[in-house]
Amino acid sequence: MRVIEDVATFRQHHQSSVLTIGKFDGVHTGHQLILQQLRSKAAEFGAPAVVVLIEPHPEEFFAATPQDCPARLSELEEKLALLEAQGVDVVYKLRFDAALQAQSAEDYVQEFLVGGLGVVCLIIGSDFRFGHRRHGFALVESASCEHAGVRISSTYVRQQLQKGDFELVELLLDRPYGIAGTVVKGQQLGRDLGFPTCNVKLNRKSLPLHGVYACEVQVNNADLAERFLKGAANIGYRPTVTDSRMAVLEVHLLDFDSDLYGEQITVIFRHKIRDEQKFASLEALQARIAIDVQTVRDFFAKDMPL
Repeated sequence: MRVIEDVATFRQHHQSSVLTIGKFDGVHTGHQLILQQLRSKAAEFGAPAVVVLIEPHPEEFFAATPQDCPARLSELEEKLALLEAQGVDVVYKLRFDAALQAQSAEDYVQEFLVGGLGVVCLIIGSDFRFGHRRHGFALVESASCEHAGVRISSTYVRQQLQKGDFELVELLLDRPYGIAGTVVKGQQLGRDLGFPTCNVKLNRKSLPLHGVYACEVQVNNADLAERFLKGAANIGYRPTVTDSRMAVLEVHLLDFDSDLYGEQITVIFRHKIRDEQKFASLEALQARIAIDVQTVRDFFAKDMPL
């Protein structure tokens, strides 16, 4: 898959395109159905399947702070990997800024879609109807995917995450929900209790989850790639130990005491244990961590064969 940021690069390799446009946050099953349409139409027209990926999200552009807009389900690099797995040929990163906001729909269609990307077929939502006949490209309404009568959207997935319904989220995404990052050294509040703590450096301004969860950790390391470590994940702002408004992901690993510093990991969320809370002292927090870890052990134990 080729990732580009200008039409000149596209024109070096292609003269036409079948494309769709959107944020593709999470690349959920609704998105996957649209991408299936995209691949089908690309084969029909003999043109590359192109996703015009809007970055940043418009609501992020307009928000005063990251907390004023919905937390992302996936960051850019995660989106790109998911789009590549769906068979997309080209991703055009369309920067959303004041200039794009000010551009008229007529200019956008003529200069960018037709003149730049040579669109011969556009797959788009039902609210987009401007100018396709005048400009001579086919317009296909994007397919809608539903669950229990509700249209699957990034907002709907986010709502289920906040409820802690990870089985439904896995169904909506067609994969377990996880957050990727790099292990860095933290305060190691669980070390004295007999289990190490992995602090995960996140490339995220906000997070769709807050609280304590039973999780599995996949290490992107050849020696550990086939092993899923179990742990208790605390995701939030650590109100007991800091006044920072930067979200932190900590994982208290069970039955594992090797050095993971610098490793790339993915934390896969399986079950919500409790909401985030502030404790009166560090000792009270550590006592609660011990309870949370035992609750996580009990959760995983009930699913293990005798």
